[in-house]
Amino acid sequence: MPRIVCVAGARPNFMKVKPVMDALESRGAEVVLVHTGQHYDAAMNDVFFSDLGLRPPDRHLGTGSGTHAEQTARVLTAFEPVLAELAPAAVVVVGDVTSTLACALVAAKAGVPVGHVEAGLRSRDWDMPEEVNRVVTDRLSDLLFAPSPDGAANLRAEGYHADQIHLVGNVMIDTLYANLGRALASDALHRNGLAAGEYALATLHRPANVDDTDMLAGLVRALGEVARQLPVVLPVHPRTAAQLAQVGVPDGLRLVPPAGYLDFIALQASARLVLTDSGGIQEETTALGVPCLTLRDSTERPITLTEGTNILVGRDPERIVATAARVLADPPAKRSPALWDGHAGARIADALLAYLGASTRLRPTDARGTMTTA
Repeated sequence: MPRIVCVAGARPNFMKVKPVMDALESRGAEVVLVHTGQHYDAAMNDVFFSDLGLRPPDRHLGTGSGTHAEQTARVLTAFEPVLAELAPAAVVVVGDVTSTLACALVAAKAGVPVGHVEAGLRSRDWDMPEEVNRVVTDRLSDLLFAPSPDGAANLRAEGYHADQIHLVGNVMIDTLYANLGRALASDALHRNGLAAGEYALATLHRPANVDDTDMLAGLVRALGEVARQLPVVLPVHPRTAAQLAQVGVPDGLRLVPPAGYLDFIALQASARLVLTDSGGIQEETTALGVPCLTLRDSTERPITLTEGTNILVGRDPERIVATAARVLADPPAKRSPALWDGHAGARIADALLAYLGASTRLRPTDARGTMTTA
């Protein structure tokens, strides 16, 4: 069976790579887990390995933080010799973080087939670094694993070959369903003095929201207004903590330390409302049937708007407060997208192994589609 390198670098990657690794290993493939070290502190890293039962990485690149250019360069130079040593049959990258783009680029230049999990997601917002990462990673990839029909449609519109595109479902939901029972059994609510259905949960971490103190002050003010109706709990991301010290925290907004995966799922599942700028939380709340307000001007996950519980509310404080009041009074109905059924990892493994096992196939450089202007 082939050797396959799976790459993870940041917290969202861990939840996405686990179902793929499990499915590949259950089919006999040799899987090498490479952790780039893009997230490196225990609160954002080690606890997720423990919660998910994810085995320690086989290789840890230790690249750390820095500017986009610095971090990309560190991952490129650290991953290249590892790839040459391992000589895998394929590299699987997940999501849209810096590590995803950098490792896909190294593999593509080395002529190693690349599989991209969460391919085809588009926000059309080029101010988001993640959008650049998504588009370029897809361009470098041989196999494009789309989580939803809109992602597959985006790829077809951009000129990718039909045999590259695989509609597989959502690996985040695989992990959610596999761990939901353990999460609901945790004492996260008790430890934080919360009662199910009697609080809102908020997250803020995107640079566009937290690096600009005026923007952050407006969002925090809106959360404070929502907190007049019910307490708002905000696990504080490292990026956000220093900025909050400058803008202040209104009454009713409760700051708590970053939560591990199981604790955070428990907090989401029992919340009456979630307010977030995270992509993955838009998906998890959809699967859980919890109303979600996305505090961004665009989303790369529009299926959560049309077939989920998510509302793209923007960043205007008055609109956030008004929409929150409306949703609390009249929550949206629960809807779940097709193939968000807990078996996306299995579909990815089957497609990847079939590709690698084919007696004849396009060379990697030929398999990548031709980009067109939409």
